[in-house]
Amino acid sequence: MCIMSRDICNYDTGALGPRLWRNSADGFNMPIANGAGLDDMKAVKRIVPNRCCGVIVDLQGFFLSQVDKRLGSRIKTNTGNLVRLLNHFRIPIVVTLERPVDFKGSLPKEIGKHLGERAQTFVKNFFDLCKDKKIKGHLTRLKRRQAIVAGCETDVCVLQSCLGLLSLGYEVFVMEELIFSSARNVDAAIARMKAEGVIFATYKSLYYELIEAVEGGRHTEKFLAAYGPLPDDLPDTAVQ
Repeated sequence: MCIMSRDICNYDTGALGPRLWRNSADGFNMPIANGAGLDDMKAVKRIVPNRCCGVIVDLQGFFLSQVDKRLGSRIKTNTGNLVRLLNHFRIPIVVTLERPVDFKGSLPKEIGKHLGERAQTFVKNFFDLCKDKKIKGHLTRLKRRQAIVAGCETDVCVLQSCLGLLSLGYEVFVMEELIFSSARNVDAAIARMKAEGVIFATYKSLYYELIEAVEGGRHTEKFLAAYGPLPDDLPDTAVQ
């Protein structure tokens, strides 16, 4: 057997001849027709709760003070809801704070109050959080291969951290309503992230991708057994 990719596919040269298999999100191997090469297959990236972690980058008072108050309020509310959503699915969260914290501040209380036992906060020097040995080590120990990213600044720490996560082999999903910058135009940064493979998603799309199905039926039973009911006051869309 020749392993082509740890998470995507492999070749099986067994009794049935060469066959290409794709690893699905739930760990089962799915056969692909003989003769179909890598160029004919597009690996679909789906967010899976037990494969992902949340990453909140430098969401501190100093950076929030540089944007419109209404935007800052929305960022805090929506990020707080993101934390609650990730908590419900038992998804670990990594929070970073940029030095000096005495000047730039900590995570706003509106968000911090929702952090649970699966959250870990780190103070960093590098714009790319992956260059901090403690953070990189913690991410490695989590054994998650997907990262859901929010925070700031879009064109500095978010950009560089996403590139760092990609270089470590992560599938990176950025919450487009939950990133911001003091710069007026961050189009180039967003275009670069997309070109490198970062996937932009909305809070709403994440919410429904995690719950997967409408209420009722066998899936609901499994969902409730695994996670319990979602809080009634947890919205399914971001505040606009």
